[in-house]
Amino acid sequence: MEVGSSNPSDNQSSGFEADSASADSAFVNEDDDVVINTFYPNLRPNEKREMLMADRLSRRLLAAKGDSLEEDQILEETLKLVSPVASPLKQSFSRSSLRSTGRFRNMFDSALEEQERAKSRVQWMGVLVIFLAAGVVALVGYGLLVLEASPPLQPVGPYRLIERQEGESLLGSYTFYVGKDSVGSNGFNYYVDEDTAEELGIVNITMEEDELDLLHVTKESNNLDLLKDVSDNKTDGRRLQSAHNTSAENLSKKSSRQNRTSLEKRPFVYIGSSATQAGPRNSIRLEGNRRFDRGLFIMDVRRMPAGCGVWPAFWLVDELNWPVNGEIDIVEGVNYQTEAKTALHSTRGCKMDDIPLGAMSGTWDTAQGIPDRDTGIPDMTLRYAQNCFVYDPHQWLNQGCVAIDQDGDSIGVPLNEKGGGVYVLEWDPINRHIRSWVFSPHTSVPENLILAIRTAEKDVADRVMPDPEEWPTPYAYFAIGRGTNCNARCFKHMHLVINTAFCGSVAGNRYHIDCTAEQTTKFPTCRDYVKSNPQEIQDSHWKIRGIYIYEREWERTWIT
Repeated sequence: MEVGSSNPSDNQSSGFEADSASADSAFVNEDDDVVINTFYPNLRPNEKREMLMADRLSRRLLAAKGDSLEEDQILEETLKLVSPVASPLKQSFSRSSLRSTGRFRNMFDSALEEQERAKSRVQWMGVLVIFLAAGVVALVGYGLLVLEASPPLQPVGPYRLIERQEGESLLGSYTFYVGKDSVGSNGFNYYVDEDTAEELGIVNITMEEDELDLLHVTKESNNLDLLKDVSDNKTDGRRLQSAHNTSAENLSKKSSRQNRTSLEKRPFVYIGSSATQAGPRNSIRLEGNRRFDRGLFIMDVRRMPAGCGVWPAFWLVDELNWPVNGEIDIVEGVNYQTEAKTALHSTRGCKMDDIPLGAMSGTWDTAQGIPDRDTGIPDMTLRYAQNCFVYDPHQWLNQGCVAIDQDGDSIGVPLNEKGGGVYVLEWDPINRHIRSWVFSPHTSVPENLILAIRTAEKDVADRVMPDPEEWPTPYAYFAIGRGTNCNARCFKHMHLVINTAFCGSVAGNRYHIDCTAEQTTKFPTCRDYVKSNPQEIQDSHWKIRGIYIYEREWERTWIT
């Protein structure tokens, strides 16, 4: 009968293996299995099972804490050994079984050592992570310290073009305001929407040769002398036109000889007005879609509205927060006035009584005869209009601080006779100033500015950026910002406006001062004159080549 093997060792081995197989579910733990597979990936299944069993046994033996009786009991239960009171044969069998398990004890020891090493590795990895985290925190702290100690980013770099408004893009950069003029201006006109303006023919775009292109090519053709001679006689529009014709003729001949094509035609925006049966004229007011807190604003204009009762303007304002956010009038014509002016209007805290000597070529407007608020008696003290506060008691209501171009013939009728000009306003609070220039005719425009306008349509790499330091002294200079008598925050969040009003609180009030005796005799009021629809008002319009807006690049600097 084959009840079992006659070899005791065979019985011993097969019994242990049978027992270990039946105990797999009790001994095997998923976490232990993961550890064994991680550190001993090449073990065979039976070896892995034995190691798992050994690991379980070692844990129980460690838990006995040196209690020999408990250790014997654990060994007996685990290895199915007999107790010490068993028969000699069984005791011999037990001792033999213990000897056969010596290799397992070695495996127990190895497993324990490996666990200790794994635990040590985890601990060292934790220490390393802590050190790395501390290093990152230190680096970040150092970076913040360096950043705090380094100069702040400020807009002090070279200018870069942010808007080029020409033709359709010019009209698309503004919203057509619809309605009556503001209460403060009280113009004798009604602003119409874009569709109505197009139907009335008071806004359109024409394609023409650009005078700046002509001048540029003419310079290359060495024909500057004739044009410069004419620029010295600024009021002689016929001579200027003759010079232009002569230059064009010379250019045409040279082009013919060199087989050149004609000058490229450019878009020009026409903005006019029209009469109504009721009297107030249909007019246009364009309000910019973009807000500014600084910038260089350039208008290349070939004609502007002019004449008795006419009040055109190109300006910056925030109507809903006026005068808190200020107002800057870049170009403002009134009746037959011929001198360009730049005016600032603000709340309290902005005076221009600290302008550096030689900073401007122009002069200041004046205020005299202002009625005393209490007595009504005119104050005949002559004062410069250097207080931008709109309600200053010693200046006319909303006069503001006003700088005037002393060269004259830079606005209105004389400007139109010379073919227009270029107006520039630099609003640069970080450098603590607002400055204004006017160049008319176009032959007087600085070369750097001509190139900036002509290359505005090119790729960034091919553009010439405007540099006011290369230009003549501005006619207007307003000191703003820290260290001056004008808080820079008096001017902020403004947009551009282009409009033409008629009569109103300025042109209307000066009707008998600026207009001719014939006009004021025949028409007692400005509104009567405008309502008659005279030819000079019919001919009054803007002709704009383009508006170019730049802002300085941001750089790190200590300027404060």
